[in-house]
Parts: sequence; C-alpha cells; structure tokens
Amino acid sequence: MANQQVICEHCDCVYEKVTLAKHQKALCVRCAGVLQRYNGLSVQQRLALTVTAAVLWTFANFYPVMSISLQGLKSSATLWDSVVALSLGPITFIALVAAISIIIAPVFQLVLLTWVLSFALTGRRSPAFKLCMRWLEALRPWSMLEVCLLGAMVAVFKLAGMLEVVPGTGLFALAALSLLLIRIAGRDVRDLWDTV
Repeated sequence: MANQQVICEHCDCVYEKVTLAKHQKALCVRCAGVLQRYNGLSVQQRLALTVTAAVLWTFANFYPVMSISLQGLKSSATLWDSVVALSLGPITFIALVAAISIIIAPVFQLVLLTWVLSFALTGRRSPAFKLCMRWLEALRPWSMLEVCLLGAMVAVFKLAGMLEVVPGTGLFALAALSLLLIRIAGRDVRDLWDTV
C-alpha cells in the first residue's frame, strides 16, 4: 500500500498527499518548499527516457564537445579530455570533483534508474530498492551536467571571436542529456516509492 503522507525535506512538516493536476505542485505552508510535483510519466515512459539518456551519455562522453581550429591546426576535446587536462594542473582536486559531477554521478543515476524501473515495469520492487532510492537522492545534488553545459557554451561563444570553433556532437548530446536527467532523475524520483 502506498504511503499517503509526504514530509517536507526542508522543515520536516508532515502532510497528506494530494492528487495533482498537470503543471501543479504542492508547497509546504511553513517554509514554501516543494512537497510534490505533477509527474505525468508512466514507468514505461521513464524507462524509455532513461535508456535514451544512457545512449546520450555515451555520445556526450566519447564524442568531441567542440573542435578548435587556428591556422591549419585543429584540436578537439571530449568531457574526459577536460577532466584529464584539469588533473595535470596544480588543482587536481578540481579534476576529481569535475569527474564526479559530469561523468560518474550521471552514469550511476542512469544505472540505478534502469535497475529500479526495469523491475517496476513488472510491478515489483527491485532487489536493494531502498538502497537504490537513497543513492538516487544522494547523487542528485552531485550531478551537475547543466553547469558543465553552461561552461561549454560560454567557452564556445568566447572562443568564437578569436578562433574557428565548431560545436561537436558531444555538446548537443550533453544538452539533451541535461534536459532528460532533470526530467527523469530530478525531484520527482521520490514518487517511485509509490509506484510498486
């Protein structure tokens, strides 16, 4: 039986769950934090979007984000290349943070979502469901693909005035992946507790 109560993650107030219509959200009376958002996706749609996001993750990580040309010399860089370049500098700790936030956390989110949703598709909870859900919540703030995307777009626009810059397949995949991860692994992940 589904839990009929929701707890505000900001102030711990307890409320009865309500059925929301499209574009609606429930707010906490005490702190105005978001308690619930309408999520119109079925388990099948979520799983399909998760598999699509996994394919996009592959493109975003193994295809160039941008290519730069200057006087016949051409260079391209992937997300992995940016992490390696950071690790060679004096601030190697930033390379670790970048690797976690733009590569490792998103792929773990996708693996956990695929695991949980593939069992939910058959109407049962996955093995280690509670642990998976806790990890999904813990990984959410660490996944910062949208910040990486913003940085890459700023770099493209800044360098375009001095060099010949061509956005790569990785940049477009990164943009689509950022939007998909926000949709499928954002704040609405808690409603999976009630799905099965």
